[in-house]
Amino acid sequence: MPANLLILGGTTEAYELAERLAGHEDWHVINSLAGRTANPRRPAGETRIGGFGGVAGLARYLDARAIRAVIDVTHPFAAQMGWNAAEACQLAGVPLLRLERPAWMPEPGDRWASVATWEAAAEALRQGGARRVLLAVGRQELAPFAGIDGLWFLIRLVTPPDPEPPFRHVEWLYSRGPFVLDDERALLDTWAIDTLVCKNSGGEATSAKLVAARERGIRVVMLQRPVRPAEVATTATVAATLAWLDALQSSAYQRGV
Repeated sequence: MPANLLILGGTTEAYELAERLAGHEDWHVINSLAGRTANPRRPAGETRIGGFGGVAGLARYLDARAIRAVIDVTHPFAAQMGWNAAEACQLAGVPLLRLERPAWMPEPGDRWASVATWEAAAEALRQGGARRVLLAVGRQELAPFAGIDGLWFLIRLVTPPDPEPPFRHVEWLYSRGPFVLDDERALLDTWAIDTLVCKNSGGEATSAKLVAARERGIRVVMLQRPVRPAEVATTATVAATLAWLDALQSSAYQRGV
């Protein structure tokens, strides 16, 4: 009988992992989505939507569903879920693996200003001579920038914010990646962007904007990733994650579990 595998998902890698495990003889996949996106795409396998109720709630869920292993494939900036998963898995005695795409690294020609908070990013705009800014930060992170006077913002989002922050000079652009390089070049040129603000999400789907910015010498204010539990084993690819699961099941078979 397949063992229950909980995937804390919502990312491209999480969908790929679930698809690769669909129909696997050793694993029954349960996908957990946070529920912040209306009508999310359903991954392969069983799906649950919504929170667990903190560490204690997640630990209870792991026990109630007899979860054999947990793969944390949440967004690199979903830090709280990572800490909750580490503590809950330790309490429940369930193996945990973190699958996280590598962070972007600056290349020759990049003009990056690395910051640790959105407040620091807003201050970097005030001090850095920005005039026309592309904000690609997500709708929940807009408030620190709304009060900056003297700047014009192009704000790219998947869905509109509710409520809409009180930007004085703004253009709203709603679109979903992946974004191709030629389109990103045209975007920066059409709107005369001189500064880009974004998260260090990593991956290929939204990296074209960084290449286009590098080509034009545009300054990038980059929010670095939050700290996650150092003791959690980590992989960078779906293939490595599948190998970890194979090793886990092989060990279980050898012990007669």
